[in-house]
Amino acid sequence: MRLASIDIGSNTLRLLVAEVDHEGRTKDVARGRRITRLGGGFTEKEGLTEDAITRTIVALKEFKAIADRNGADQILSVATSVVRRAKNREAFLGRVKEETGIDARVIDGTEEAHLSVEGVLSVVSSEKEDILVVDIGGGSTEFVYCRKKRILKSISIENMGVVHLTEGFMRSDPPDREELEGLEKKVEGFVQGVKEALSGFFSAERCELCGTAGTVTTLASIAQGLEVYQPERINNHILTHEGVEDIYKRLSSMRLSERNKILSLEKGREDLIIPGTAIVLACMEAFGIYTMKVSDAGLLEGIIIDALKKEYYRKGGVG
Repeated sequence: MRLASIDIGSNTLRLLVAEVDHEGRTKDVARGRRITRLGGGFTEKEGLTEDAITRTIVALKEFKAIADRNGADQILSVATSVVRRAKNREAFLGRVKEETGIDARVIDGTEEAHLSVEGVLSVVSSEKEDILVVDIGGGSTEFVYCRKKRILKSISIENMGVVHLTEGFMRSDPPDREELEGLEKKVEGFVQGVKEALSGFFSAERCELCGTAGTVTTLASIAQGLEVYQPERINNHILTHEGVEDIYKRLSSMRLSERNKILSLEKGREDLIIPGTAIVLACMEAFGIYTMKVSDAGLLEGIIIDALKKEYYRKGGVG
């Protein structure tokens, strides 16, 4: 059996087609990734813009063709932060269904966090008892605190996404000191709120900080100087505070055109990487954990793992 999963994110659309054997083990068959900035220009009053919807539907048509070409028996698609907030979300989902044949569903922040953790824990190894997973998205950031692979608490912070922060703070090229200070103060406030909410569980001594999604995988790629993205070099890579701070200072002093020439920086992420990196630094500093383990896996893998578990239970499986 082959399953396809699609993550309709606020910045990036991602596709995974996986072969599933009779024991529920998966093997990658095909992947796709398109930055469409679905959340670009979003407002609470108007919702998703027509241009962003059009870009996204074009990419979803590509994904549908890839899934079909690779023999996917079923396509499982979810939409996250910006879609769940959009006043025109039903119209958007209707157009997706009509124009691509993909039946996408909107998930809330709690389910997004649960699915992301399923994916992360399938590839990340840790000797620590606790793991704090940080999933930095385009429209929101999810924090999930796990103990012995069991979720104790999940928190979704809307507006703490790289698209919203970029549009809110990054006006100059390169950004000036006042813009960066405003961004850093905003992010620090968000993260301090999360730390307070986790105070009943959190222990820096027994906790590993783990990051997933485009910001942290891009930072891992830049840190290693990868000219071609290599997932096997990304999973379980350790980002250090010193290394991330160096990247932040270097990138924020460059013009957009200069960042565009960095081969290990994903195209379309040249402006978004600055707010994303600010979030990583704020997390390390607030929680007092000055390293972050990187996971290339996340929501996409979690969608498939979760579907397989539900099918197992439906057939009477236990455990």
